[in-house]
Amino acid sequence: MTTHLITRTDPQIQVPPPAREDEIDLPSLLTTLNENRRLILFGTALFLLASVAYVMLATPKYEANAVVQVESRLPNFPGLNERAGTQAPMAEEAPAATEIQLLTSRRVLGEALQNLGLDVEVKPSRFPLIGDFMARRFQQRHPGELAEPWLGLSRHGWGGERLEIAKLEVPSELTGIPLQLIAREPGHYTLADGDGNLLLRGRVGETVAASGITMEVEALEARPGMRFEVTRLNTMAIMDALKREISATEQGRSSGVIALTYAHTDPVRASRVLDQITQTYVRQNVARNSAEAAKRLAFVSEQLPNVRRELAKAQDALRDFQARSQTMDVTVQNKALLDQIVALDANIQQLRVQMTDVASRYTPQHPAYQVLQQQIGQFQSDKGALLSRLRQLPDTQQGLFRLNRDVEVTNQTYANLLDQAQQLDIARASAVGNARVIDPAAVNLASPAWPKPVPVIAGGTALGALLMVAFVLLRQMFKRGVEDPVDIELLGLPVYASIPFSEKGHELAVHPRRFRREGRQRLLALSAPTDLAMEALRTLRTSLHFARLETRNNLLMIAAPSPGVGKTFVCANLAVTIAQAGQRVLLIDADMRRGTLHDAIGVRSEGGLSELISGRIGLEDALRRVPGADNMAFISRGAVPPNPSELLMNANFATLLHKLAPCYDIVVIDTPPVLAVTDAAVIGHQVGTCLMVVRWGLNQQREIALAKQRLEQNGVEVRGAIFNGVQKRGAGQYAYSYYEYLPARGPSPAR
Repeated sequence: MTTHLITRTDPQIQVPPPAREDEIDLPSLLTTLNENRRLILFGTALFLLASVAYVMLATPKYEANAVVQVESRLPNFPGLNERAGTQAPMAEEAPAATEIQLLTSRRVLGEALQNLGLDVEVKPSRFPLIGDFMARRFQQRHPGELAEPWLGLSRHGWGGERLEIAKLEVPSELTGIPLQLIAREPGHYTLADGDGNLLLRGRVGETVAASGITMEVEALEARPGMRFEVTRLNTMAIMDALKREISATEQGRSSGVIALTYAHTDPVRASRVLDQITQTYVRQNVARNSAEAAKRLAFVSEQLPNVRRELAKAQDALRDFQARSQTMDVTVQNKALLDQIVALDANIQQLRVQMTDVASRYTPQHPAYQVLQQQIGQFQSDKGALLSRLRQLPDTQQGLFRLNRDVEVTNQTYANLLDQAQQLDIARASAVGNARVIDPAAVNLASPAWPKPVPVIAGGTALGALLMVAFVLLRQMFKRGVEDPVDIELLGLPVYASIPFSEKGHELAVHPRRFRREGRQRLLALSAPTDLAMEALRTLRTSLHFARLETRNNLLMIAAPSPGVGKTFVCANLAVTIAQAGQRVLLIDADMRRGTLHDAIGVRSEGGLSELISGRIGLEDALRRVPGADNMAFISRGAVPPNPSELLMNANFATLLHKLAPCYDIVVIDTPPVLAVTDAAVIGHQVGTCLMVVRWGLNQQREIALAKQRLEQNGVEVRGAIFNGVQKRGAGQYAYSYYEYLPARGPSPAR
């Protein structure tokens, strides 16, 4: 085995050479998860129980549904859209995209909010966690009744309570601030602020004003002492909340069918809110169309007096001309020419009326305005051609022709305007809009929208499993303990043996009291000699046999960087293994602070090393035999002294070791952790061999390097490392493998 040395150029902490990069593979991950399966299952079970509790205790939300249809047709107003080509075709827009915004606009929500009185929020006081659940159960079993207070907790409601507020006006500084309404004797109540200061007293059905607050309670059903939380909400905040909670989506592309959903803990409120919104929207839609007709009717009504005056003037001018010229009518041959000019003038006049209306809504660049201009120009061109023929007539005929034309055109325009006014008045009164409610708001009380038991429980359990797996993997990633002997050898420590993790040894370690009650030792070498860990310790025994040939004495110190690496397990079972090979072994527990070797041996700790060094007992009293290991003796730690380090530095300790060394083939000394206390460095000056136990997956490279450096700075040479608790991780991770090699069974006896 090759030893890699580290050149020390700085007395400070040495930075370890870079370890080879770990390869994370699937077998390694699966092994980590398998090792922590109990933790994962426990965490998943907690999430499962929490999900079930949430489903049982959470206040259910009920979803109201409604369907509205919006037609893409525009309202047809008489005299404006009845002529083909009068208005340029408009680019079609998806009506639902606009109407969805109108459905959740402040105009619609504000009117619905005002009609329902949603600006006042009432919450009965419930016992934490289970109060809502108990109240729901009572209301389901005893509708219309009041529940008795549990354990005298009358300030909380336990089912059947009801508070309806008809009016609540508060100062601006109290808007959004919860107030406490306390039920008193039947029909009476008091209102207090959050600090318990009385604001007003009142009776049900009466309007009360005090402290700047005006309040009227319409109904109150609660036991005396029961409390309600009453809040006057901000109107804008309510509308913003409703806009977020109401979902409006078009069913199908360009279908014009809009589905509305709204969820709330009170199914009646959910249905009322959605029903009020749909009705308000349809009513406002009709009002928009009616307002359009009313606007056009007002315009036509303004034009009628002017046209009537023009008609009267034209008729007077015609009569005066006929009286002066003694001419009663145009000739028959010119009658057709007059009719054509009158028709053209009537059309031009009608188009100008329409242009005036269009100009009030659009700019001159609008396509509809441009089309009207083009039509008027065409009619005027035709009229000009007819007027050129009229100029060929005598002056008398021309004058009579012109006056008759003015009368006919004005009369026809006046008649058209009267007809439009009547039709617009009818349209205004009978407007229906282009939106209607297909399905009114309804709630399925048998199936709450939330929580859904199966998705919540399944999702909560899956989330718990994922979080626990992530926690285990994240902890393993940050743990970053060495998992390969090569990482230790890179620090200049040859690995004398890799000891596999032993389930039996773990069981012996975690149940010391049970084995003590049974009067048994906790030595794996005696209870399970064929365990794989014991085969590794036998390999270590062989390596130590040849390594000790070059040492100055037969004292072996087993150290460790930190607690919990299994140092005591290695010391005890290694000593037994050496004794089983026929050598005389002495095991000393030099960890006088927290040593536990006496538990493994099965004896008491008192009467050990601390008393022996201090001279309170003799060597014969401190030495104890180990049942099952005839060649082995043991010295426990003794009573915990107040100054273990100073006791180890006492000359009596060195004298004791020099006295014991010739009596045994090897003396194994268990020491405290190197990085925790200085005891190991003190003991190391007396021994010839020092080995360091490193725990697989626990000790980091920097930690091992620091422990090695601390011993070397105190003149203690670390000869090598013992890699303990090695587990199978994946390809290449189990460098030193041991295979169970049991004696074969003899042949079965012949029958």
